[in-house]
This record gives sequence, C-alpha cells and structure tokens, in this order.
Amino acid sequence: MNIAVIGMGYVGLSNAILLSQNNIVTVYDIDFKKIEAIRKKQSPIEDKDITLYLQTKKLNIIATTNKLSAFTGQDYIIIATPTNYDEQKEYFDTSTVEELLTELNDFKSTATIIIKSTVPVGFTSMMNSKYKNLHIIFIPEFLREGQALHDNLYPSRIVIGEKSKIGIKISELLVSAAEKEDIPLLFTDSSEAEAIKLFSNTYLALRVSYFNELDTYAEVKGLDPKQIIEGICLDNRIGFQYNNPSFGYGGYCLPKDTKQLVANFADIPNEIIKSIVESNKTRKKFIVKQILDTRPKCVGIYRLTMKSNSDNFRSSSIIDVMRGIKSSGIKVIIYEPVLDSLYFENCLVIKELEEFKRLSDIIVANRWTSELKEVSDKVYSRDLYGRD
Repeated sequence: MNIAVIGMGYVGLSNAILLSQNNIVTVYDIDFKKIEAIRKKQSPIEDKDITLYLQTKKLNIIATTNKLSAFTGQDYIIIATPTNYDEQKEYFDTSTVEELLTELNDFKSTATIIIKSTVPVGFTSMMNSKYKNLHIIFIPEFLREGQALHDNLYPSRIVIGEKSKIGIKISELLVSAAEKEDIPLLFTDSSEAEAIKLFSNTYLALRVSYFNELDTYAEVKGLDPKQIIEGICLDNRIGFQYNNPSFGYGGYCLPKDTKQLVANFADIPNEIIKSIVESNKTRKKFIVKQILDTRPKCVGIYRLTMKSNSDNFRSSSIIDVMRGIKSSGIKVIIYEPVLDSLYFENCLVIKELEEFKRLSDIIVANRWTSELKEVSDKVYSRDLYGRD
C-alpha cells in the first residue's frame, strides 16, 4: 500500500515506521529539521526503538516537506498533527486537522483518511458530514512517550472507529506490522472510538491522582507511602501499574484529554471526572508548600522533562511547581541538559551538574536518578520506584 503520514511527533513517526516495514510510506512535516533527521535515519524524538529501526531495519520511507507530493497517489493518509487544548474555548484546537481535511477535499483525494490525532467525541462524524467526498476514519492511539514504537509493535488492543470492510483492511495492515500475536481487535463507531481514547487517558490520570493523594496523606501523617501502596497493589484487581507517586500527571496527552472530557461533560452530571483535573492542581500546590516550608534560599530544579527517558516539557508538572516556588520570591535555578538557552522563564539554566548541586539548597526532582546520589540529603522527590 501507499500510505502518507502527516505530522512527525510520537504518534506519526511511530506509525510511519511500523507501516513502512510492509508498505511505501511518505512522511510529511512542516519542521524541516525533523524531515532531514529522518532522511539521515536519525530519530528527531526520544525513542530508543524508533532510533534502532531507523538505523537497522529496511524501511520504505520517503521524507518530504512538500505537502502535495505527500497527498498524491496514496491509498491511506494518516493525520497525526497536534490538537492542543484551548483554555479560552475550553475545547481541543482541531484547526490543524480541519485545515488538512479542507486541503484534501480541495485536492479531491480518494485516499481513506485516518485521524490519529486526539479529537473531541463526535468530531469524525461531523467531519464526514462536512466533507462528503472524503472517507474519514478515527483510530485512537494508546502510546507511551518514549516507547511509542514499542507500543505499536506490542499493542494492548487495536480500536478501529468504523465497522466496514475498509476498517477490517486497516486492522490487517496494523496487525501484520506488529510483533505481538493475538492482538485484541475492536470495531466501533467513530464517536465511541473517540470516547474510548478520552476515557482511557482520563482513567490513567485518575489512577495517577489517586496514588498522589495517597502519598500526600502519608507525607502529612508521617507514614511510609511505599508500605501502604504495596499493601493495596497486591490485590490483583488493583495491580502495580501507575502507582508511583509524582508531582502530578503531565505530558502530551493526559492534561489535555482530561480537560476535553470535562468539557464533554459540561451538561452531564459528574463529580469524578472534573475532580481529576482539580486533584492534579491541588497536588502541585501541596508540593510547592512542602518545598517552601524548608525555607530554602535557592531551589534547584533537576530536569524539566515530564518523566525519565523523555525530551518533552509539555505540561510537565515540575514546571508548575517551579512557577509556584518562583512566585514566592525564592531564587530558582535549573539543570536541564536538553536546553540550549541560558534562561528558562527567567530562571538561570546551569549547564554543569556539579555546579548545580553546589548552588542548590534543595534539589527538586520529579524522578530519582543516581546522578543525585551524593547529594541525596538535599533532594526532594516523591518517587518511590524510579520509574514512570
């Protein structure tokens, strides 16, 4: 098959590599640096499997910054562009997806359009009504940042937002490219597939928030949170996944998806859904208070990235913690190797780790690392398991 993938973030690039094992895949992005990296068989994002496959596998990938060449002669066109949450409109900003659909409609594309970007419930149905000459399908992604290709090769499930022969054919493309056998397949209507995506991520955010509130209780009461968590999680109905306390959930998906689901519940009675977003805010405020109570003169922020093995700052909880500390008039310095600039949000970026350790009265780290072992008495972290 001839397949185009528009947008070279985690979703787009991992899908492009997955499908280019057995098909001819054209990838497009407005970022020339990303396209150049792919042409050189280098990954523009942090993902060890993407790097490995680009360098060692025989992949049929054509990388371009010419949108029309990406549109031409394709059987399928996958849209994987950003849909950030618009705080003003209290809704996803789907403009990048809609602009592409308008262009494809004007182009008179006969390709099946697959939306991989996360969208509000009902969006795909609305787009099919608006663009009657296009065939648009929604297929949700369930990927972890830094392990996007792995999660495509070994998916927990594949959900196809259409019950048709074309939906079956697309599922066969995805299954044949995966390494995992006996992958659970689910064919749904488009709106149900969109709801599966939003409710799945909101449940994960709920679980993160639950264990963070447990940790808050333990810290205030002087209890050992690890003992409590392990006692709870030995129940196999609960399990040990997503139970490591943090400063709050962040990243590409959970913050925006939870807010979008709250917006979808605007005229529907709910308590749990809206409380998840508020719980995340409360957790970060609590972390700030705990740090300020130590009366530091200089607070060091160790890494801005959302989690280990990541290069993503988006909605990172530690950035909100940093802002809360800074707003109290306390000096804040940052150690973040992936930053080239000397300042980030008017906070000095220290390039040398040893100097950072020396200057910091307290070091705030969302995730523990052996790099901080020798100054562990200075480190404030709620990380119990060194993961997630």
